[in-house]
Amino acid sequence: MVPDVSAGSDTRGLVAYLFGPGRRDEHTDPHIVAAWDPAGAPDPGRDPEATYTQLAQRLDQHFDLRTRELGGEKPRQHVWHCPVRTAPGDRYLTDAEWAEVARRVVAASGIAPDGDEKACRWIAVRHAEDHIHILATTVRADGRRPRTHRDGQRAQAECRKIEAEFGLRRLRSGDHTAPRTPTGAEHAKTRRQGKQATARKWLREQAYAVAAAVRTEADYFTVLQSLGIKVKTRLGPNSGDVIGYSLAAPGDTNTAGEPVWYGGSKLAPDLSINRLRERLPNHELAHRPQHVRDPAQPWRQAATELDTARTVLGSGDEAAAQGYVAAFGDTLHNLALATPGPNRHELQAAAKAFDRARHSSIRADHQAAGALREAARELLYASHAPGGLTIALVFSALHLARAAAKWHEQHGHQQQAAAAQQALHHLQAGYQQAARPALTELARRAPRATTTRRFEQALRTALPDHAEHVLADPAWPALTTTLARAETAGDSPHRLLATVGAQRELDTAHHPAEVLTWRITAHPGKRAKGAGERTVGDASPQSSVARSAAAPANTPDERRRRRQ
Repeated sequence: MVPDVSAGSDTRGLVAYLFGPGRRDEHTDPHIVAAWDPAGAPDPGRDPEATYTQLAQRLDQHFDLRTRELGGEKPRQHVWHCPVRTAPGDRYLTDAEWAEVARRVVAASGIAPDGDEKACRWIAVRHAEDHIHILATTVRADGRRPRTHRDGQRAQAECRKIEAEFGLRRLRSGDHTAPRTPTGAEHAKTRRQGKQATARKWLREQAYAVAAAVRTEADYFTVLQSLGIKVKTRLGPNSGDVIGYSLAAPGDTNTAGEPVWYGGSKLAPDLSINRLRERLPNHELAHRPQHVRDPAQPWRQAATELDTARTVLGSGDEAAAQGYVAAFGDTLHNLALATPGPNRHELQAAAKAFDRARHSSIRADHQAAGALREAARELLYASHAPGGLTIALVFSALHLARAAAKWHEQHGHQQQAAAAQQALHHLQAGYQQAARPALTELARRAPRATTTRRFEQALRTALPDHAEHVLADPAWPALTTTLARAETAGDSPHRLLATVGAQRELDTAHHPAEVLTWRITAHPGKRAKGAGERTVGDASPQSSVARSAAAPANTPDERRRRRQ
């Protein structure tokens, strides 16, 4: 059950809307289900003798009586409005049940506390099966204003109690760090334009993706503009430095034809200019050449940092853990951009879902997770990962998403935990799409029986407590092919199994051979260590980031050209 408190100044206009047909004739049987005084509140929906205009005017006169008794001008923003809606799939509530909901919400929010005879006048109007609108004028009978501090939070808390008592779907409580949700008017505008997402939501997704890819504040604004997004910065009066910014989506205008602007902090708390600066490296670091030993190194480095992140989440350092969770959000956006193939759609969905999980009330130590964020950026400049490294990285990502969901749950971050779980589902789907055919191909190329028996002996020696479980895994043939490739590159199967087996416990793994396959794939073997060193320049970060962060497709050829 979701209450949504807002304030306004037009009582008559809101009354007309509540008892009218709606913007698309969606209002059915508008009527009052509860009021400050049922006998004193005429109901425009239940009087067939008078016209609608007469009844609306009569209700407005009764309803706004206390405001007019003050004399002079009405108080500013004196109209209190709170729609209360049940969740999809909830049972039907009767008028009597909605009346109880309304009385409890106005009492909890401070509009009409129980037993207060001088409380504000209010009504609750029902014009649909799944919600009511509570309307109040915030002037008490004694001329004072009600105590409505934190009224929205108090209404939310009361709705959590109502859900439990009424047997409704239990919604997750937030910690007041969620980005602002689109308004009803924004949703209506989106439907009229035939679009899938509101301008606010689309801008937030684009801003997150670009912030994950760029290395400087200037690049951030440049890439946003390359996407057709209008950027307006606010400068300090004395320093001339940027102290804030706003974005406007292409073609999104008001009735006067002017762009509709959304401030960065209004899109999401961690998209404010100050929070962005905490995540972006300094200028010197941004333009320092990056040295890699082989094309697979950026992918292996990212996998290593994801494993480090899982360790930090269990370390008890909450600021560092929150920093890694935020950096993981950037990693998901860049991983989706850098990954070709049919699973890209699931990776993009995972990145968008995780955006809600990337911040909480815990202040993040972004410097602690700097290595993960930089490794994520390098993915955009790397060539296509060889030897299944993309799948290995997705495999590491889904395990970190699971760890992030558990970490949020342990800290009472219910909405963030749910978002991390949603991202996990998308990552699992993306992994299955890519891993099934890859594991099948590895199994098809399994070495001959004598080699397989030798690898079995190496497994029993290196991981005696897990050997039987690994051998029973359907992915064992795929693991033997992976071991054969590593041995050809100069690695010892026994030492390699012991090393990757010690990276993290295997007791809870349902498919330990699969786990070992991807750990070995991501492990820097002898061939990687002996490869010649070469330098990847960063001469034109703006153009590189624009192509990688904004383009709907990102082919291996395009990424290869960016490295030249």
